[in-house]
Amino acid sequence: MAVKKKKKVNKISTPKGRPASELADFKLGEAKTDYPSTYAPHVLEAFDNKNPKAESWTTFVCTEFTSLCPKTNQPDFARIYINYIADKKMVESKSLKLYLFSFRNHGDFHEDCIQKICDDLTALMNPRYLEVIGEFTPRGGIAIFPYASSSNKSAKYKKLRENRMLNYAPGSFTMPLSRVY
Repeated sequence: MAVKKKKKVNKISTPKGRPASELADFKLGEAKTDYPSTYAPHVLEAFDNKNPKAESWTTFVCTEFTSLCPKTNQPDFARIYINYIADKKMVESKSLKLYLFSFRNHGDFHEDCIQKICDDLTALMNPRYLEVIGEFTPRGGIAIFPYASSSNKSAKYKKLRENRMLNYAPGSFTMPLSRVY
């Protein structure tokens, strides 16, 4: 009878994700997701940036944003682009989705919605730099593309904000949807 040799198995360590303790307070992953029926900044959640010394952009593209005209109560539709450079905190994507959904029955002008999103995300994360761009579909023959941004107190990010603001034009910091789908 032949003796079988044991194969040598290389133990490859797999990268560990976040420990359960870091995720314990998130409401996400619950069996039932409650969709807010009114503007709900309280649903936003942030998590610790594991790479706070690194500089990197994060971009979210919401292709189905809706809000209501405060005067006519008619729906407005837009694509929302959120670009940011994180510091110590980052926004959790499902909470962002629920937050953006909360505008569905919220009556505000396009410019106010975009500024409110910028202000709420800045308050949540205190990012190095953040910009929010809305590309609203035309109503009455006019398309509105509001832009709002914020930066921390660092001269570098203040300058970035100033440059982006001075160079903003519709489509300059967004992308064709063919790249998303």
